[in-house]
Amino acid sequence: MANQSSAPCPIICASFNQDNSCFAIGTRDGFRIFDTITGKLCYEKTIGAFGIVEMLFSSSLLAIVGAGEQPSLSPRRLCLFNTTTGASLRELNFLTSILAVRMNRQRKKSQLSKNVNSMANQSSAPCPIICASFNQDNSCFAIGTRDGFRIFDTITGKLCYEKTIGAFGIVEMLFSSSLLAIVGAGEQPSLSPRRLCLFNTTTGASLRELNFLTSILAVRMNRQRLIVILQDKAYVYELNSLTILDTIDTVPNTKGLCAFSPISEACYLALPASITKGSALLYNVMDLHLHCEIEAHRSPLAAMVLSSNGMYIATASEQGTIIRVYLVSDATESYSFRRGTYPSTIFSLSFGPSKQIPDILASSSSSGSVHLFNLGLASHPRIKRSSGFLGSIIPDAVSDVLDPAHHHILHNAVPAGVKSYAVISKVENVTDTATSELLACRATMCVITYNGYFLEYNLSIDAKNELSWALGREFNLLTVTLDKPPSS
Repeated sequence: MANQSSAPCPIICASFNQDNSCFAIGTRDGFRIFDTITGKLCYEKTIGAFGIVEMLFSSSLLAIVGAGEQPSLSPRRLCLFNTTTGASLRELNFLTSILAVRMNRQRKKSQLSKNVNSMANQSSAPCPIICASFNQDNSCFAIGTRDGFRIFDTITGKLCYEKTIGAFGIVEMLFSSSLLAIVGAGEQPSLSPRRLCLFNTTTGASLRELNFLTSILAVRMNRQRLIVILQDKAYVYELNSLTILDTIDTVPNTKGLCAFSPISEACYLALPASITKGSALLYNVMDLHLHCEIEAHRSPLAAMVLSSNGMYIATASEQGTIIRVYLVSDATESYSFRRGTYPSTIFSLSFGPSKQIPDILASSSSSGSVHLFNLGLASHPRIKRSSGFLGSIIPDAVSDVLDPAHHHILHNAVPAGVKSYAVISKVENVTDTATSELLACRATMCVITYNGYFLEYNLSIDAKNELSWALGREFNLLTVTLDKPPSS
């Protein structure tokens, strides 16, 4: 029995309903519902590991929570599930893991590992913004809503263009040109998520359409290439002729995770290389060959970004605690930063614009804080390693992670639990004219929150590595009109 008890148990959770007439078990494969009296299997669902399965008497309503072993089954998401239709009725998202759920016909209670603030209720409501993206030089940005899509000028906040024809899941710009790549969200028959439309904002007409067998999950462009990401493939097109140049088979990529550097001299596409660990494949989409594979994390990737010059790639895993930066040319690790101790969902990563080493890397997450990592002051992280006892026994990579010197946090910069997209749109290094000594690094950070707001923060990191920041602008993206400028 000792050996048997040390083996992993096949059942993760078990519960009886309120009158003990049925019971449920959750396993690493799914969940099953049984009749207590006859022992008959009444229902089963095989989609992954579940840590909580609660019934409402003998009705078709279940409250289910994933065990976190698959990215789609988060332990922070409660799903009200209908066994008759086999579909989700409603989802509630929380900032920390759900530990228990109880129900009767009038009340439902969720016990969390921490007290959750009122933003948990806000995050569970449907967000009005379906997608958001900045163009290649961050001078403009686009949002897709259930009514259509809108294009804004980043500097002024002015609404430049809008189209109200239905829900859009992807809106990508080509710099500040009139060309858009748009994909419907599938909420209207005419706006299929399997159809890519190249759209001209000047004429208001479609230029060309590409149809695929499965849903389009991401689109990226520069002036020569068009990249289309599906769940298990990536297509590389020549933009002007729409000639297909390459088809890349990928691991299952249900979130359409990718990173793209738009300049022709170092035009790379990064894609997940594994569903079990955090490795990335980098393709040179100009020369059409595999450049390298980077093994960055032990957990699957959640976010990655390439610097605008194609020199660096930053990655974060589903754990969200460590962010790593690699030099693309030889796939070597340059920096490793600890974002936090507790797991968090990373929503976005962004390098500041730079011709060489980016000065700042920004990260937004479900915690509501934005984390900044100063790469400019950490240009030689190995040199700053401690020479004391710990420095002599801790490996370089570990000591870099433990060093918080180049890490700054903007607490409560965005609503906790609400998806956000942050970019560093501008960076300015202030130097002493006499000695050329760096006095401060000033930056502008723009954030789109999926509950409908644009925020602009002014940042400054001085020579002592001290951060000061202030909210410069904030306005509602959904109330701005073509003839009315945004108001804070």
